[in-house]
Amino acid sequence: MKFKRTERIGAIVKILSDNPNKIFTLSHFTNQFNAAKSTISEDLLVVKNVFEKLELGKVITISGAAGGVKYIPKTSKAENEEFLLDLCQKISDPSRILSGGFLYLIDLIYNPTIVSKIGKIMASNIDYAEADYVVTMETKGIPMALMTAKAMNLPLVIIRKDMKVSEGPTLSMTYVTGGSNKVESMSLPRKALKPNSKVILIDDFMRGGGTLKGMTDLMHEFGAQVMGTGVFISTTKPQQKMVEDYISLIELDDNGETTIAKPNFKTFKDEYKNEDYEENYDLEDVLDDTD
Repeated sequence: MKFKRTERIGAIVKILSDNPNKIFTLSHFTNQFNAAKSTISEDLLVVKNVFEKLELGKVITISGAAGGVKYIPKTSKAENEEFLLDLCQKISDPSRILSGGFLYLIDLIYNPTIVSKIGKIMASNIDYAEADYVVTMETKGIPMALMTAKAMNLPLVIIRKDMKVSEGPTLSMTYVTGGSNKVESMSLPRKALKPNSKVILIDDFMRGGGTLKGMTDLMHEFGAQVMGTGVFISTTKPQQKMVEDYISLIELDDNGETTIAKPNFKTFKDEYKNEDYEENYDLEDVLDDTD
């Protein structure tokens, strides 16, 4: 079956967008569309240029026998600002303050569109080049951690608050929460992580940083190295957190009566760039290398 150029480009955009950070050999596209290498090369250049002009991410080529093409999701600064300002306006709504001073966020953190965007922003600002897993704590952090894992093309590991017999031998430990100074427990099956793994930690909310500190300590018990940490919302107080070197998308100032949320751009890092892939290889050369 022969495909028109517009059909091929539309399909390539769909395939790459649905599979971020996954390498596709050029032969994959030539076989799927029954097209010549030179034709696919031209199609990919069009896709690459459109993605870069619209700041939708990068389409990069990788040389060598195991090379090919992959899409790296990116979010622009303007896009981040617009999205986070809109979220802050919703979070600052006085009707979200519940009795006991709690903040209602369920409708936001379980919204697929919102958490998908959060995942892309996390992936744009955390260096995950060498990471093996995305790790989170049940339960509210799961949706955004899952979307972050999808954007990074990494498996998700979930730390539980209680042991599950069905998951086999488990490593458990206690930690002190940063907000209330309560002693809590967390556990993770011993088979969840491979030895000497490198992980990215994602959580939904941080006050004092006790949970993330506990997660970090648990990773060390597994012999894993924490490569980066991302939080959806962090509070202004206490100013001194129990963890360092993290990004927080939104900063919350809660005085008990009013809640003020604002984008926390000061914790953002430069967009992740993988120096190994910075060089733009000629697509014809890549096609020749991946035969």
